[in-house]
Amino acid sequence: MSQDNTPTRYTLTAALPYTNGPIHIGHLAGVYVPADIYARFLRLKGHDVAFICGSDEHGVAIPMKAKKEGVSPKEIIDKYHGIIKQSFVDFGITFDNYSRTSAEIHHKTASDFFKKLYDQGDFIEETTEQLYDEEAQQFLADRFVVGTCPVCGHHEAYGDQCENCGSSLNATDLINPKSAITGTEPSLKKTKHWFLPLDRYEGFLKEWIIEGHKNDWKPNVYGQCKSWIDDGLKPRAVTRDLDWGIPVPVKDAEGKVLYVWFDAPIGYISSTKEWAEREGKDWEPYWKNKNTKLLHFIGKDNIVFHCIIFPSMLKAHGEFVLPENVPANEFLNLEGNKLSTSKNWAVWLHEYLEEFPDMEDVLRYTLTANAPETKDNDFTWKDFQARNNNELVAIFGNFINRVVVLTHKYYDGIVPKPNELNEQDKQALISLSEYPKILEDSLNRYRFREASQELMNLARLGNKYLADEEPWKLIKTDEDRTKTIMYVALQIATGLAVLSEPFLPFTSGRLKNILNVSSSSVETSWDEVGTKETLLPSGLQINKSELLFRKIEDKEIEAQLAKLEATKQANTQMEKEIIPQKDTITFDDFSKMDMRVGTIVEAEKMPKANKLLVLKVDTGLDTRTIVSGIAESFKPEEIVGKKVTVLVNLAPRKLRGVESEGMILMTENKAGKLVFLNPDEDGVENGEGIN
Repeated sequence: MSQDNTPTRYTLTAALPYTNGPIHIGHLAGVYVPADIYARFLRLKGHDVAFICGSDEHGVAIPMKAKKEGVSPKEIIDKYHGIIKQSFVDFGITFDNYSRTSAEIHHKTASDFFKKLYDQGDFIEETTEQLYDEEAQQFLADRFVVGTCPVCGHHEAYGDQCENCGSSLNATDLINPKSAITGTEPSLKKTKHWFLPLDRYEGFLKEWIIEGHKNDWKPNVYGQCKSWIDDGLKPRAVTRDLDWGIPVPVKDAEGKVLYVWFDAPIGYISSTKEWAEREGKDWEPYWKNKNTKLLHFIGKDNIVFHCIIFPSMLKAHGEFVLPENVPANEFLNLEGNKLSTSKNWAVWLHEYLEEFPDMEDVLRYTLTANAPETKDNDFTWKDFQARNNNELVAIFGNFINRVVVLTHKYYDGIVPKPNELNEQDKQALISLSEYPKILEDSLNRYRFREASQELMNLARLGNKYLADEEPWKLIKTDEDRTKTIMYVALQIATGLAVLSEPFLPFTSGRLKNILNVSSSSVETSWDEVGTKETLLPSGLQINKSELLFRKIEDKEIEAQLAKLEATKQANTQMEKEIIPQKDTITFDDFSKMDMRVGTIVEAEKMPKANKLLVLKVDTGLDTRTIVSGIAESFKPEEIVGKKVTVLVNLAPRKLRGVESEGMILMTENKAGKLVFLNPDEDGVENGEGIN
């Protein structure tokens, strides 16, 4: 942001949520709360802001859910689009436009974008073999196929990604792939697709990211981008064989649609167009003017798409600005476990709003104060209660209540005229005037957690000032001094009303109403808190006090924990069910697998990869490198010398630049911990076969 007061144009995008389920706290903490804080802050600073989002309605998960429920994909997207959009409104997320990718304007925008790149020769056309379900008579794109991850051995990896180790996959990479539609083993069938040759953009991406954003992008974003670029970029398919999505707008493309990760980010552009058309604006400056600052708010699982693929698309198109920053957050867990939509392990926004009415800001504050900005963090109901009771109620709410109640008690709610200010008064007002800059500094570095605590420090300042000056005692002996104290305290309260708006918007509105500062004659801007001598003028009649926050009782938290415990027990019961036997194989199929005893002789963490270890394994045949996704279960030093079972004739595969030459056989126990399938160590030598 410019250091002067010149308004800047900003286009802020928040990741498009899939319309196959409601919004939960992980989505809020990772994307929507920080994005909304920043959008509100920029508006308070007087900048021109387009805050854009919409429903992503073309993901493979949508037709899959539709098949399971026996309804059409349109019924699924209409249902969840409505729930998601209303939840955002009720929670106070201030999108300038919330669109949907099924809208006609998006279909046209995405089709035109593809056609321009196609006409420019930016795609390569290839015929490749893809997995095909003979029974369903369709190709198996992405999540329509499941199998064993070739990186970590997880048995439920998808055709586009393993959610256990985070590896990006192709469906043909999977070991023992199965159709998620029929459960049958797919065959390989030739099909034609169009690819965006990312390798053509390596030079541009190196200059733009590696050289241009090393110092201002978050380490997790920069590190993931650098790793991808260093590994060497490969062509990426931008079309799929599906009957749900935007039809590929060229000849000989029947039965093919645009890949969701090609069409979804274009949804930001089409949503901006929709907003501009409704508001009588020109959309182009928000995407094509070089002075516009484009920011993408996303979770860490979307970094590659927003920092590598979408910018390459924009660069190829040639008319659009590139993102200035992509402040991606890590993941939020729930009570020590990963959030899981399929396992119902989540706090759903629409349910929270029903169970905790008029407490939107409490959840917003808790998620901000515990934001997963640099590492995965954990949401607990006890912490939620403590943040509310010990901070919002005891600090923020307590200060405001005391100021307003005493003003009504002493002066019938009229702001008193101050007398001469002493050093304590002057210092309190100087400290207040410094807070806009303090908060701005944190927000412009995308340190929303830090900013929320600085806001609470302002409330602490008010409490300390009152506690030190004790107006409730002085009123008996020095009425003139008491007037000055209450005047200063009311200035701090007004500063809180203005500066809390991005963080606690509902609370800010109620506080402004209490202080009667909503009229234009006394309304104060963000910058004026730092420059204006009087924020709340003497003689102004303020309204009666009302509690900004209520205490959350133990029984309310116990009810939420009981709900989660019931979910955990239901999941445990499902996990106890015996996994059905897989399809029968012949002896010849089995004999192709060469499994041998080996010993791990070296182990180290893969740089910038949380889940991967690079192992050196003595197989008796040789000592080979195997990359395994077990870093979250084992420390490298714990497994050196460990005897393991190794699949030695698995085709080599390069992972993050390291060629992996086999797979360690493992299983997962009921607690979710990885366990080695250990051979009997007594007298078993490296290289001996597993019969």
